[in-house]
Amino acid sequence: MAGVEFIDVRKSFGAVPVIKGVDIDIDDGEFVILVGPSGCGKSTLLRMLAGLENITAGSIRIGGRVVNAMPPKERDIAMVFQNYALYPHMTVADNMAFSLMLKGAPKSERDSRVKVAADILGLPHLLDRYPRQLSGGQRQRVAMGRAIVRDPQVFLFDEPLSNLDAKLRVAMRAEIKELHQRLATTTVYVTHDQIEAMTMADKIVVMHDGIVEQIGQPLELYDSPANLFVAGFIGSPAMNMISGRLDPEDRTVFVAEDGTRLPVADPGEAAAGQKLVYGLRPEFIRLDDEGIPAEVVVIEPTGYETHMIVRLGGGDANCVFRERVRAAPGETISLGIDARHVHLFDAETGRRLSR
Repeated sequence: MAGVEFIDVRKSFGAVPVIKGVDIDIDDGEFVILVGPSGCGKSTLLRMLAGLENITAGSIRIGGRVVNAMPPKERDIAMVFQNYALYPHMTVADNMAFSLMLKGAPKSERDSRVKVAADILGLPHLLDRYPRQLSGGQRQRVAMGRAIVRDPQVFLFDEPLSNLDAKLRVAMRAEIKELHQRLATTTVYVTHDQIEAMTMADKIVVMHDGIVEQIGQPLELYDSPANLFVAGFIGSPAMNMISGRLDPEDRTVFVAEDGTRLPVADPGEAAAGQKLVYGLRPEFIRLDDEGIPAEVVVIEPTGYETHMIVRLGGGDANCVFRERVRAAPGETISLGIDARHVHLFDAETGRRLSR
């Protein structure tokens, strides 16, 4: 196993920069997820780590060795792709053992390693089948088994669950997390799904437009987003954003553009009169008979929770209630806000100002 370091890594395609100076330090045995919207550069960064893309500037280290000019086969990494990349004419066992066969490993060693990997992933009864005889989840486990057999220093996952249905994605998330806990191998995982990132990662790297917006543990990013982008990207439903300013006479009151007055526990660096964005997660809004009036727009009962969209502060706001709510679109309800969980952001820079 080994740690991974990205040191001022840059990548350009012609005159177009796509990675704009990335610094990431991944500890030995850590599960790190690169997350961000399509086109943010996360897959390009993973491909540079794998040796599938050249680096324009900066350096990448694996286990302390600079690998910029090192071919992929010498980096001691194993990659699991989105599309499985299994050989259709080979059995599951042969697919899993293929890299060892290329290295000239004796058959006894290949069989032994395949057996261990198959036992870990619950594949012993499928070893004689061909990929066409497997489900999507089984094919993904075979692709993971092929990586495990190599016993690499670093596992790389490039959106491995994108082709699976919702229920299977949930199951596979748990399997990959359990696999990492058993093997404790350094893992770098790319996804655009922030739910995957929150539930699986030891550390999340949020990327946007070729730069790193924030690095931290999942709950750290959720509770203390560095800026508007991270606040809006992490969390489902997304954080509510309301434009306005602090009351000049009372900095614990935020005045939305439509005049709605909202509570603030700690305004931090925010100044009275400054253009701000009021950030509030849906779960910190509650029903309160003496609260702020809001018009119901949409109600979405999910069983355990009720999701609701209301008109608040001049725009639509998402709410998540644990209780069953008796209301209909067009009605007015009263809402309370837990001011301790309010975030204030600079409207121009996007930086979080509240503590």
